[in-house]
Order: sequence, then structure tokens, then C-alpha cells
Amino acid sequence: MASHQPSAPMPGHPAGQRNSRPRADAGAAPSHQSYAAIDLGTNNCRLLIARPTGEGFTVVDAFSRIVRLGEGLATSGRLTDAAMDRAVEALGVCADKLRRRRVGIARSVATEACRRAANGRHFIERVRKETGIVLEIIAPQEEARLAVLGCHKLLEPGDGPALIFDIGGGSTELVLVEPGEGDAAPRIKAWWSAPWGVVSLTESEGREALEGPDRVAAYSRMRERARHAFARFTEMLPENKENIRLLGTSGTVTTLASVHLALPSYDRRAVDGLHVPIGAMRDISTMIAEMDFTERSGLPCIGAERADLVVAGCAILEAILDIWPAEQLGIADRGIREGILRSLMAKDGHVI
Repeated sequence: MASHQPSAPMPGHPAGQRNSRPRADAGAAPSHQSYAAIDLGTNNCRLLIARPTGEGFTVVDAFSRIVRLGEGLATSGRLTDAAMDRAVEALGVCADKLRRRRVGIARSVATEACRRAANGRHFIERVRKETGIVLEIIAPQEEARLAVLGCHKLLEPGDGPALIFDIGGGSTELVLVEPGEGDAAPRIKAWWSAPWGVVSLTESEGREALEGPDRVAAYSRMRERARHAFARFTEMLPENKENIRLLGTSGTVTTLASVHLALPSYDRRAVDGLHVPIGAMRDISTMIAEMDFTERSGLPCIGAERADLVVAGCAILEAILDIWPAEQLGIADRGIREGILRSLMAKDGHVI
């Protein structure tokens, strides 16, 4: 499950864009061309449609829905009919948006749930038949690369090494990077994919344990489980932890950042690019772990929809903080989708 990537430059785009439309002209694609990225994870289905503008891009449409595709996967090894129905419905919404926005070039990826499920390929074929969307099941290495490409610009300035992580629904990707030259993307020194995300780790402990009187002990077990999964990656980290930086991209870190800011409702502008002291993130994690479901649901930026999974996210986050003791945590509300868009636009000759 876990993998290691030796030092290598991050290319501008991956090979073999499945949904890319080939072009005959030699120059960059026109700036009014719309590009799309779909990221179907274990918990969420997300779409981003954008057009290149200058040295970046402008989002023209977006969509996000919690579909819990990986619900029950840890015990059965299969995607359930109900979970697949939810995902297909969400992808149908995405397909409608692609048509309405006249998207010419797109890449749609699926991650850990489809990698692990015995019927993952069957689900991919069903999606193609019912929505027209061709999902590409990407390897953990590619998932990590895209996440870094999508969010690395939010790293704190500095010359020291950085750890970028993505806590997903079914897995957590950890990427050790060192600064690139000039404005170039950072170089990947090592990466790791652990088989614990907010869905899989929650199901490993059981919701009854997490809501019972011994829920703090259950939280400690989940945290230790995550630390054990990171053990071999820890051996690849530099011994000198001076001037290190830390950046997280996931629903867990954006949710906890919202709690830190005491936002009445989620505000991407306030969260994306925020840097939070590590002590504050640990305090929030401990507070959430001690709450029951009703108490967590009462927090505005958690609510009932995230209240059952956020505890596992806190456990994974604290395990990461244990192995990479940075002073602050950078928060990124961007990741795989933005990485896909930058790859597609760069392939078409746009400077992104």
C-alpha cells in the first residue's frame, strides 16, 4: 500500500491524459478554452472548471458533494450499491456542468476507494455508461504529485524541507519536498501513502467506540494506528528538523481551521493560505475528540454531515504533527483538482 518516490523533478503534466482532446495547432490553446478536473475520492466528489488567465486560472464553475463512496469498504472489500448510486448521481451533476460550460479538455480521476474495491472497475464502467465521464483510477504516487502541484504555492517561504499532506477518505498521502529553483515547483524527495483516511480509520475503530464513554481511549488508538502506518516514512525524514514547513490539504485541515477562526459558516477566502500555530491545532483536535456526536454537530463548520468522520481526521493530523514538529500548519483549500488543471493548461502551452 505504501510507496516511496526517490528524488525527482515534478513534471508539468502527467503522461496520457485520458480525457484530453488532441489539438492540431502548435501554439497555446486560446485563453477562453475551458478546462475541467474531477476528483472522486473515498468521501467526496469534486469538480472544478476554469479558464487560464495570465499566470493562473479563473474558476468558472465548481461542485462538491459528500458521497461516501468508500462506506463499508473496509469490511466488505466492495463498493456498496447505495454508495455507487450516490456517486453516480453526483457525477451526473458534474456531467451536466461539463456540457453547459462547453468544456473542451478534462481529466477525471478516482482514488483509494476505487483502487481497493474488488468491483472498482465495474463501477468505473457504470459511470462511463450512465454519465459519459471516463474515470481514471490513479496510483498513490500520481495522487500525491497532483496534490503537491495544486497547493505548493501556499508553502511558507523558506529554504528548509517541507512536508505536504492530504488526508483523504481512504488514504493519507505524505510528500517530503525541497525547494525548487526560482518559481519552479518543489522537488519531491519522498512520498508515502498510508491506508488510513477519515472513512477507513473511523470504520476500523467503530462508531460506537467513538461515541461511547471511552471515546478518548478510542481516539488514542486511532492516533497510534496512524503513527504506525507512517513509521517507515518517518525513517526517510531528515534528522535535522530546523526550518521545516508543513502544509495540509484536505477537508480535515480546512474544517479545523474554520473552528480555529470560529467562523459562523465556511469561508474559503479566510481559510485558504492561513497559517495556524501547531499548539492551536492540537488543542482543537483534543477538544473535538472529547466531544460526542451532538456536540461536534453543533460546531458551525462541522455539522452533522462531518461530525462522525472529523475525529479520525484529527487523529491522523496529530500523528503527522508527531513526526514533523513544525511551528505552524499551512492550510490549503486546493489540491488534486488544481493540480490537474495546472497540468492540463501547462500541456497546452499556458504559463501557470
